[in-house]
Parts: sequence; C-alpha cells; structure tokens
Amino acid sequence: MTATGREATAKAGPAKAWTGSEKEGTGSATDGAVPERDAAVERAGGGGPEALRTRAVDALTVARERTALLTSCVEDGELTAQHSPLMSPLVWDLAHIGNQEEQWLWRAVAGRDALRPEIDSLYDAFEHPRATRPSLPLLAPGEARAYAADVRLRVLDVLESTPLEGRPLLDDGFAFGMIAQHEQQHDETMLITHQLRRGPAVLTAPPPPVLRSGPLPSEVLVPGGPFTMGTSDEPWALDNERPAHARVVPAFFVDTTPVTNGAFLAFMADGGYTDRRWWRGEGWAQIREHGIEAPLFWRRDGGQWLRRRFGVTEPVPEDEPVLHVSWYEADAYARWAGRRLPTEVEWEKAARHDPVSGRSRRYPWGDADPGPEHANLGQRHLRPAAAGSYPEGASPLGVRQLIGDVWEWTASDFLPYPGFTAFPYKEYSEVFFGPEHKVLRGGSFAVDPVACRGTFRNWDLPVRRQIFSGFRTARTAEFD
Repeated sequence: MTATGREATAKAGPAKAWTGSEKEGTGSATDGAVPERDAAVERAGGGGPEALRTRAVDALTVARERTALLTSCVEDGELTAQHSPLMSPLVWDLAHIGNQEEQWLWRAVAGRDALRPEIDSLYDAFEHPRATRPSLPLLAPGEARAYAADVRLRVLDVLESTPLEGRPLLDDGFAFGMIAQHEQQHDETMLITHQLRRGPAVLTAPPPPVLRSGPLPSEVLVPGGPFTMGTSDEPWALDNERPAHARVVPAFFVDTTPVTNGAFLAFMADGGYTDRRWWRGEGWAQIREHGIEAPLFWRRDGGQWLRRRFGVTEPVPEDEPVLHVSWYEADAYARWAGRRLPTEVEWEKAARHDPVSGRSRRYPWGDADPGPEHANLGQRHLRPAAAGSYPEGASPLGVRQLIGDVWEWTASDFLPYPGFTAFPYKEYSEVFFGPEHKVLRGGSFAVDPVACRGTFRNWDLPVRRQIFSGFRTARTAEFD
C-alpha cells in the first residue's frame, strides 16, 4: 500500500477543497502546498476513544482535502488522460480511493450492503495493470467525485457511532487509520503523476525554510549492539512493520545527510554512468537499454544541468538531496564513492535508537508526531529541503533528514520480520516479499505524517525512478 511505482491498494458533508487560508500563506485551490493540521489533534495518540475518534476524523479530512487539491487543479480531460503508462489516470485513483473506503469502512466495519458492487473489479489494482486502466469503463470525474463524497458522509456517521475496540479492525481505530493512510498514499501517487504530466505548472508551493545549523560532519558513527526494530504497539502500524523484535547490529558509519545533487554531479562528471565497474549487471543493462545518463527529469543545457519539477524547468540545485534515482543508480554511486547503501536494519537503528536510554523512539527526534520544525512532509513544499536542514529533527546521534525530503533506498530486500502475521489480508505485504523488491525508508516531501514513522516500510522495484527517491550511503566501522 505504498504510493510509489507499485500499487497502493486495500481489499475487502464532503470535505471542501483547501482555499489557501491556512498557515502556509494564501492562494487558491490550485496551490500545491497542503496546510498544517492542528498539532493538538495530530498528537492526540492517547486520551481514550474520543481522542482516537478525533484523530481519525482529522486524518480522513486532511487526506480528502489533499485529494481534492490534486484532482481540482486540472481540467477533466487531464483527469481521464494517462500521463504515463507507469501511472493510472488520476480519475482512477479518485474512484479507487472511494471504493476502498466503501469496502473497508462501510461494508467490513459497519456491515452495510455494498453501494456500488459493480465497480469493485474496475478498481481492483491486482486485476488491472496501470497501463490498461484507460480502456476500462471508469466513472467520469463528476461521478467519481460524487461517489467518493457519498461514501465519506456515510463513513463519518459510522465513525461517530462505532466503538473503537472489540475486534482487530476496530481496535484503536485501526481500519480508519489504515484508510487514511491508503488515501494519502494514493495522493502521493497522484503527485507523482503530476510530476510526469507535461504542460504548464498547476501546483505551486513555497520553498522549504532554511533551517540549518553550522558545518556538519560528513558521517556519523552508529555504535554496534542490540536495538529493537519494528513495533508491536504503534496503533496504526501496518502488518509489515510488526512485530517488535531484537536485532544486533555491528558498528557502522552513515552519511549525516542524504547524498546531494552536487555530490551526484561529481559521480556523473567522473563517468559514473559509463563505467561498468560501478554497476550491477541488471542496472548496467537498464541504463544502456534506455540511454540513462542522469536522474530522471534532468537534461543538459550547454554547460549546466536543468531539471523539470512540476512543470517548471530550473537549474539543478546542488545543495538539495538527489531525487528520482533508481536503486541501481544509488548502488552505483555508493560503489564509486567506496561505500555502500545502508541495510534496512542499519537505517532504522540510525533513525530510532537512543544510545543513552537504549530504547527505540517513534521518530529520530523522539515520540512526538512530526511538526514543521522536524521534517519536510505533507506536500507543504514541492521539493526537498537543502541537505543539513531540520536540526530539530535530528537523531540522538546527529543524523539529519531521516524523515521526509526523499525516500531512501536501502540495500535490503523486502522480507517479513520474525513472527510476521498478515493483517488484514495477505495481499497488503505478503505477496510482495522477496528479492524482487528493495526497501525504501523515511518518507519524502510528498508523504503525509499519518503514513510516515520510524518503522514505516516502503518497497519498490529497483528500476523505479519516477518515485520521490534518493539515498544516503554507509560503511562498516573498522577499528584497530
């Protein structure tokens, strides 16, 4: 159910579009920035059933506002068009969001009769590959909006009257949290589609704030020893994040920040894309077959490199984390630099482990939900922040930007944790386990906080480049 190159799906009065009157400034509903949610509501993890109910309503509402933003900023013709065979038409995502909400919250939770059973197969991601979806008899934009809005009104009534306990789907409001995450993941998918579409810019957002301190070390030592990976008590954690389990990790060094465009340009200038030594066989075949010589959306113009970002062409900013690179590109850079990608367990230890207390935090900065001072999340900005930003979001060891900005490729295959149990259905994670998919961690500027935490696991094919992916490197600590 990630919002990257593979599918986000779940089996089994309408929110108004944001008008730009919130914290991030003013604008119209076509502005690409999503406003801040109420921090008191966002951090209402405790306080009993009513606090959980409030949090679920807030999460669902924020997700729907973002969905409205992403589907109201273009004409209907662009909603029904397929902007890339890698992605669905935007109108498919819109109706799919409503259909999954109906199946899980209206039918499974409330036990009500299906509203539109005849469309279930149209919006089943496993039944129809993305490239074929434009040929399906999809709901028209107006009908899709009306359907999703009708489902939402019914679901809010269900949420108001349903005990948030008594069975696994309801405990701690899990089903409502799962659907809020599902919608936000599809919103990220739709933002990827907006990046792929050609034409003038329709989304805008302010640049990330400059939140940096003084000079930083290039790498940080993470001491060896045990730590607790995963979670057994995060209420809305998904099945692949569970259960919590002990891991022993040898000492290693990890980059203080994600690898920047400037550093990646040095790899390119040194012939990185033409030197077979740095590439695995499958990656070398991929770049040769497709003529890849730079991150996706980059092009050379005379003596400089430009990038296309949501309809705007601009010089590549050297201080930002590199974006739109495949696992193979990340791995090749790491080899060129004499380093490697961190494993998934190394990444999580760097992000969560507190060496003083020995406990694993929810986030690098602690247990509080993300705020704008911690990380670049939630589509507040349509680009990564400069490397070294967000000092208040650093880990106890001083590693920066582990949450937000760019999804970070790791060296690891997507595999189950010891004691894994599929829930609420095996197609969520289990069918994707294996060496075909690589794990990404940390979220990106396009990820909402509800779908981002220190234990959250994303995964994708190693060839994917349209996703908001970057990386940092690591090396094993060797002591005399």
